[in-house]
Amino acid sequence: MHALIVVAHPDPNSLTHVIANSVGEGVAASGPGNSFEIADLAAEGFDPNFNKSDIATFQGQAPAASDVAAEQARIDRADTLVLVYPVYWWSMPGLLKGWIDRVFMNGWAYDEPPGGKLTKKLQRLNVHLVAVGGASQRTYARHGYFGAMKTQIDHGIFDYCGARVVTSELLLFPEAQDHAQLPAEAHAIGCRLFLKQQRAAA
Repeated sequence: MHALIVVAHPDPNSLTHVIANSVGEGVAASGPGNSFEIADLAAEGFDPNFNKSDIATFQGQAPAASDVAAEQARIDRADTLVLVYPVYWWSMPGLLKGWIDRVFMNGWAYDEPPGGKLTKKLQRLNVHLVAVGGASQRTYARHGYFGAMKTQIDHGIFDYCGARVVTSELLLFPEAQDHAQLPAEAHAIGCRLFLKQQRAAA
């Protein structure tokens, strides 16, 4: 099985990148048939700006731009989509949100004709979310931040397209006794990524 791991952080030496790589290593270690690809949006120079061409695609008047079509093809090749990102202002970074804005397009992720019924087109796709936060668990709980993030991202984005959010993880480095603990947790996430599918196929 194949995982597409999308990472959105401008610094390749960041903890976010370490965690993304650790998830991939866990996938590779989980079985001989399992593989992964990392989509480094910053390094690849993905343009997150929703433009006039994207509006035409959204309205069904033009095909997707080549960079958008390439991202859609990467997702189509994957059994599972993993998003690894730092929490910026209690949400995902603008680069990742712009990737979703442009890639999860009407006509590909869902169909919503004017006055028609919504068709969710990504029901085959499993999604795993790995957010890296700089506040404590107590802060997230006290203000309801993690619940708000799950409503916005898990439900507002992926459920709308029919994709199933299997896990939604929040890794908090202020609470880690050792930062090496977080890559180890990420490796374990990667090891578990295809566990349910493998058990179902057995």
